[in-house]
Amino acid sequence: MTEDTKGRGRRATGRRRKPARRRRALVTAAWSAAAVVFLGGAGLGWFYFKLNGNLKTVDIDQALGTDRPANVDNGSMDILVLGSDSRGGANGEYGPDDGGSARSDTAMVVHLYEGHQKASVVSIPRDTMTARPECPVGKGKTDPGGKRRQFNEAYTVGGAACAVKTVEKMSGIRMDHYIEVDFTGFKKIFKKIIDTLGGVEVTTTKPIKDGASHLDLAAGPNKLNGEQALGLVRTRKSVGDGSDLGRIQLQQAFIKALIKQVKSVGVFDNPKRLLDLADAGTKALTTDKGLGDVKSLAGFAQGLQGIDAQDMQMITLPVEADPLDANRVAPLQKESALVWEALLADRPIPAEATANSAGDKGAAGSIVQ
Repeated sequence: MTEDTKGRGRRATGRRRKPARRRRALVTAAWSAAAVVFLGGAGLGWFYFKLNGNLKTVDIDQALGTDRPANVDNGSMDILVLGSDSRGGANGEYGPDDGGSARSDTAMVVHLYEGHQKASVVSIPRDTMTARPECPVGKGKTDPGGKRRQFNEAYTVGGAACAVKTVEKMSGIRMDHYIEVDFTGFKKIFKKIIDTLGGVEVTTTKPIKDGASHLDLAAGPNKLNGEQALGLVRTRKSVGDGSDLGRIQLQQAFIKALIKQVKSVGVFDNPKRLLDLADAGTKALTTDKGLGDVKSLAGFAQGLQGIDAQDMQMITLPVEADPLDANRVAPLQKESALVWEALLADRPIPAEATANSAGDKGAAGSIVQ
């Protein structure tokens, strides 16, 4: 984002103070966690230019113009983290090609509270049926949207700009930043990152054996290598009710475990490990203009050192089975409003917001600790 748009969305006027560099914090609340945390010390010599060259950017401000929630000055920050299987196409920085082959299967809104010592993360299920606003699709064209559209189609239709606009319309919150991780190119990189960290430790309360993801874990403590970690975050059929909601819960549990591992191995104190991880991870990232260089990304990553896993509240957007399609989910309107209103006011998400949600009731969330 540009310098004059670094505030976050609110239903009010005013602008947020530009946060000090040392206060910039977590931007790694989804798959991109592994791709960003290592950037704190990477900024010297030819490595600086090499890492900058790895990054791709998208100009969200130019694409969306003024049709966005207002900025306010309360010290918090919101980031949309998206996982896609494409890095765009013929429509350039506005999104994928007109063939609509790109998809986004993981979406998280990361809210950093004032002071950037705590965070809330809201996962949005890909199959959520919601209203999609009119979106730019490149070459001067727009998509009209509609009242009932599947959430992850926003990226397919209009790329990053449409995904951001859809989330902003759902929440009433302006996204300060955007981070996209390309899963197609990230699979090998993801495994390399986990292996470079020496694996990630998780404890499973039950055995997990999933043929689709090739994961076979015994109950109890497990130290996952890159291949196993990739299998875990892709596992769906063999946990909980077999839906995407269960996979989201596994991803949330893994992210917390990953953060613990990053802190325990001293990534920021090992220049070689840091640069190896940075070179691998930045190749899979697309960011908004405001994060489109190593110096800016490093400021965010350094802030992660002050946030522990227990300082992150992770939920799934409150949903229920869609009454018109059992294979889809629909937001619980009252409960979803509680979530967005809490973040809008920079407050913790209340427990009653998720009490009746299918997304946080499943058994998958208790399998990995």
